Amino acid sequence: MKPCSSPNSLAPMRIILAGQPNVGKSSLINAMSDSRLKVGNFSGVTVEKTEICFEHHCHAIEMIDLPGTYSINGFSQEEKVARNYLLNEDYDVIINVVDSTHLTRNLLLTLELQNLNKKMVLALNMYDEAKKEGIIIDAKQIEAITGIPTIAVSANTKEGIDELLDTVHHIYDDEKRLRSNISYSDAIEEVIFDVKEFLDNKNYQYKDLDTREMAIKLLIEDKPFYKAIHDKPIFMELQPLLVKSLDKIYSYYETKDIIDIQSQEYHSIARGIRAETVKTSTDKQPKKLTKRIDNILINKFAGIPIFLFFMWGLFQLTFELGAIPMDYIDAGFGWLGDAVGQSIAHEGLRSLIVDGIIAGVGAVVLFLPNIIILYIGIALLETTGYMSRVAFLLDGFFHKFGLHGKSFIPLVTGFGCSVPAYMATRTLKNEKDRLITLFIIGFMSCGAKLPIYVLFAGAFFAPEEAGNILFYIYIAGAMLGLVMAKVLRLTVFKGDDEPFVMEMPKYRMPTLKLIYMIVSSKAWSYLKKAGTFILAATILIWFASNYPKMDTTNQSIQLENSYLGQIGKLSEPFFEPLGFDWKLAVALETGLAAKEVVVATLGILYNVGDEVTEESDQLLSAIKEQIPFATAVSFIVFVMIYLPCFAASMVFAKEAGGYKYLAYLFVFTTAVAWIMSFIAYNIAL
Repeated sequence: MKPCSSPNSLAPMRIILAGQPNVGKSSLINAMSDSRLKVGNFSGVTVEKTEICFEHHCHAIEMIDLPGTYSINGFSQEEKVARNYLLNEDYDVIINVVDSTHLTRNLLLTLELQNLNKKMVLALNMYDEAKKEGIIIDAKQIEAITGIPTIAVSANTKEGIDELLDTVHHIYDDEKRLRSNISYSDAIEEVIFDVKEFLDNKNYQYKDLDTREMAIKLLIEDKPFYKAIHDKPIFMELQPLLVKSLDKIYSYYETKDIIDIQSQEYHSIARGIRAETVKTSTDKQPKKLTKRIDNILINKFAGIPIFLFFMWGLFQLTFELGAIPMDYIDAGFGWLGDAVGQSIAHEGLRSLIVDGIIAGVGAVVLFLPNIIILYIGIALLETTGYMSRVAFLLDGFFHKFGLHGKSFIPLVTGFGCSVPAYMATRTLKNEKDRLITLFIIGFMSCGAKLPIYVLFAGAFFAPEEAGNILFYIYIAGAMLGLVMAKVLRLTVFKGDDEPFVMEMPKYRMPTLKLIYMIVSSKAWSYLKKAGTFILAATILIWFASNYPKMDTTNQSIQLENSYLGQIGKLSEPFFEPLGFDWKLAVALETGLAAKEVVVATLGILYNVGDEVTEESDQLLSAIKEQIPFATAVSFIVFVMIYLPCFAASMVFAKEAGGYKYLAYLFVFTTAVAWIMSFIAYNIAL
């Protein structure tokens, strides 16, 4: 695209997307800007605002995707993020995204947003799905009733996307702000009229609000507006009228809770708008496919076995399919090491590049196929809407461990990466529920631990059993996490867990483009980590394992007396009861930076020495030959439990509320990891 000559390109149009969970805001941004955002069908995917910049009609647009929120008055962490941004930040236009198939519920937020008195456009998303279900929506009639420009769109088919952006441009360029056409019940309208009439008679003006808008703000007890006029002379005359008006409202509704009264009004208005603007086609009734599928997948007896079968199948595929390209990747790095090694005469430099960089990074990249398969499986479960149903299904089971079903979302996200999992706990309103969930997320083995599991499963088990072993490891970690949740609930975070309420989205068929975007971004992040952070770590580990130089030709003696060996020897007494030698101790310690570095460290430490012959110089064979089975079991258990990587630890500290919680997490996970590894080691012996 050529640079724009329009002066408007110098002043970006700041647009925010606001809407309830599962309305497709992230998909809509993708459709408008061709950007890459993660999309999921459950509450909590977008836990922070995401900013995307692009151009449309030679105008720079800065678009902010806010977390899904059912109400501006919500109390969850993500709802607070949305509310604070809506109330306190500067922006030009709100695009309120609603689900066309659930119009009544979605309009409740629309009516709240309208009271912000900002420029706004209503996007009826998923319009294609509504038509398939025989739902016919009169967008122009909605616009006439609300006063909000309304566009029917589909993020999936891109229907109405250009019209939506054009409407946003028009609203932005128009100096006048559109006024609300909403009418309330007679009791409310009567007192609005009284307050409005008083303000008209006083000819009172405040910013660009008209007197009706000011009257509504006063009656709904809008705190910023009250604060703005409280010290004005008019407030002394206004106060008796407000008291009288509010008394009328209280007597009509038999409650003094303004939020409750406002909610009742909005529910009535939303139902009225739907009745006036929505028709259901008689020849095309909504399909009951979702209900039929749910009867099977969330069946009281069959639901959990079906979920476990899906997870078992995923891990089988992860190992079986992932093993096919692994041989080629391994051979490729072996050829690269030989080719590069032959062209470098200097022994030290050759060792750095071949034994350090190529061997270390290659050991990590080797497991990229397994990572991709795992992420494809998780992405399919998320985007189809199945994950939300599993959360509902496991609610009763989770209650036995002091949690509720909504904790499942961040926990299962932890199978991919702990960082977004920690952030997803913001969907939990109860602080104790949130802290317990934060503390046990590390027990859900992240994707970075998968290469370690695959390495050891491949070394000690037959290929046909390795997939089952992966499944057992992940399930064992999850079950141990739930047991620890119960322990924390009974000891540190005492209290009752809250009831579980969660929306059930429709089943949707994910597009290949969507799955590609989700998986490719994660795979690319994995490769970037291998090419940057892990590359630096492998160089550092190589240096620490080769210096200071000893006057010996025995590589084992050189390695044992290196800086790395000295560090390992120092911590070896702590790990010795678990069956670990200093090499495994060092691997665990480097894993505190990133779990992928554990494999890189093992690749450097176990691919050198006299014990590894030319016939078995692969890391897999070296692990099998040099590590006893009981030690391997103990090592896997420790990896499964101990502190997550540095990046995840920093996010944990931020989400939990301080670094003191990180210290608690370190002590908690290390103690549990040591005890469970000790038990596993002695049982395996």
